Amino acid sequence: MSNTMYVVTGAGPVGWTIAEQLADRGEQVRVLTRSGSGPDHPLVEKLRVDVSDPGKLAQAFDGVTAVFHCIHGSAYRAKAWAAELPGAEQVVMDAAGAAGAVVVFPESLYSYSEPDKTITESSPREATGGKRGIRSALLKARQAHPANTVSVVAGDFFGPRARMAHAGERMVPLVLKGKTVQVLGSAGQPHSFTYVPDLAAAMIAAAQKPELWNSVLHAPTGPAMTMREIAANFARSAGVPEPKLSAVPGWLLRTLGLFSTDMRELAEMLYQFERPFVMDSTASHAKLGLEPTPLADAMATTLAWWRDQEAVAAH
Repeated sequence: MSNTMYVVTGAGPVGWTIAEQLADRGEQVRVLTRSGSGPDHPLVEKLRVDVSDPGKLAQAFDGVTAVFHCIHGSAYRAKAWAAELPGAEQVVMDAAGAAGAVVVFPESLYSYSEPDKTITESSPREATGGKRGIRSALLKARQAHPANTVSVVAGDFFGPRARMAHAGERMVPLVLKGKTVQVLGSAGQPHSFTYVPDLAAAMIAAAQKPELWNSVLHAPTGPAMTMREIAANFARSAGVPEPKLSAVPGWLLRTLGLFSTDMRELAEMLYQFERPFVMDSTASHAKLGLEPTPLADAMATTLAWWRDQEAVAAH
């Protein structure tokens, strides 16, 4: 067993998977959440800690090599993000800097300001307004902070534990039951999907490579797929008929957005589904020494996880 210690803040799909991967490699991991959740593993210590509390963090970060900061906003809303995320990141970076630990962040494609072109690590990240502007500001604050940081960008998630995702609970259980899958915008535009274990592996690899710190990397991500293609891939892998898809048109979401904050927050991101939204991660593959998991393997593992969930729910 190694004597290094890692901290993971948050136990959503990304934080949980990072903690599992580290523990499986024999590393000691401390998972900090408000609820005390996280994987059950002899090398995983689960602590109830509010990461916006500087006093608690100084203690939790003592002797730590790297911090994987994986908390979400309490709601998928620009207002919640603006109120919660910048402050929490600042506190985490302050505490990590004092402990001499690097902070590794999972990051979205929201900050990229030219999404109509294939998005690479060197594409401009100057998006403004709403949730996109908040992500741009967070990236700038990390760059400006004296602590070492690295941000690893992923496309939309699929994989074990990725429930709240376009290729999560709105798709996989419906494919398995032969039901119609409803998608936003268009079912026929190419879109990049990142397998959550590949993002976790990339974040762990980035923490080990000081020459990559203070940069933005892309998680290993396979070729873009349309919503129709990813649903068909799930069906093929599961051995079930290809599902019917119906698309909620953008005009309808925008109209509903006049009356509903949640619909308005979704409509803000429609550009990702009405046009091609494609990331390229090849430059990062070379730097990280990683490739995306073959699609057939990723699909099989994802489906096995969903089937386990269905079995648990049935009992």
